Amino acid sequence: MSANQSPTGRPQSKTYDSAFMKACRREAVPHTPVWFMRQAGRSLPEYLKVREGVPMLESCMRPELVKEITLQPVRRHKVDAAIYFSDIVVPLKAIGVDLDIKPGVGPVVAEPIRTRADLDRLRDLTPDDVWYVREAIGMLVEELGETPLIGFAGAPFTLASYLVEGGPSRNHENTKAMMYGDPQLWADLVDRLADITGAFLKVQIEAGASAVQLFDSWVGALAPADYVRSVLPASAKVFDAVAPYDVPRIHFGVGTGELLGLMGEAGADVVGVDWRVPLDEAARRVGPGKALQGNLDPAVLFAGPQAVQAKTDEVLAAAKDLEGHVFNLGHGVLPSMDPDALSRLVEYVHTRTAR
Repeated sequence: MSANQSPTGRPQSKTYDSAFMKACRREAVPHTPVWFMRQAGRSLPEYLKVREGVPMLESCMRPELVKEITLQPVRRHKVDAAIYFSDIVVPLKAIGVDLDIKPGVGPVVAEPIRTRADLDRLRDLTPDDVWYVREAIGMLVEELGETPLIGFAGAPFTLASYLVEGGPSRNHENTKAMMYGDPQLWADLVDRLADITGAFLKVQIEAGASAVQLFDSWVGALAPADYVRSVLPASAKVFDAVAPYDVPRIHFGVGTGELLGLMGEAGADVVGVDWRVPLDEAARRVGPGKALQGNLDPAVLFAGPQAVQAKTDEVLAAAKDLEGHVFNLGHGVLPSMDPDALSRLVEYVHTRTAR
């Protein structure tokens, strides 16, 4: 094997030996890598400035704007990886689903999917449907150099929930009604969404993304038995679709403490952990052979530098025996968060974990 090949024989990217990629592969790292979910945007004044007057979905379809927003937290915080700026409903919009992201609400679907006939509205996704993704990632990879770019997509369960509920939901009553009341329709829905999601991730990887993360934001609403029966097959199909590319695959959900082992079984190389479960306990639940990502409570960032450092030390202590660890928040950056607090956190983790 030559020095510029990966173990599978694929040419190595410039990011192959970065701290983030090494941690995902459970290799020795020079320091614990850090990035933040929702770091692209949210709390940054420069983000608010470039997004001014531009609706969310439109901003996801402007390659130059996507490039700028994705790069902003890398410049400011010196994080170890960039996360592609987009939204989990972008592939649904790209195949013609009538939806919009309403400020203060989130994605709203004009005609929810409730019957078998409604499934016909979900056609396959082609690379040309998301040409702007390929273009933006091409520009980003060139500018990022040795800093990895993480592509992402919404997991079939969470996308199905939006489609069935018609928007955000507290109790997921329509989603669970379909899942329990018409399990075959549900299975066909999430299977179709798995194909769409797999195709969307492939576009990102082929354009140059170094890793991908599957967000199952709402799956914590399910019991383990329901996850195994009604979600795991579709999530596994997504991970299987991108397995040949040999890029790290991260899986994250909120409130998923009881599902961590199962989420790892779906095919992830890295399992994201929210702040509710300590990383050493999460490692026990997930089992060997996986890296973990997480898991500082985002709210801690509002408590002042000393408290942030103390809680960060707790996370790092719980992570000390992990096979691989990517430091992150237990969920996303909050809009009112002080950007300087995030920059200080990155520097602190890098300094504390320098090998």
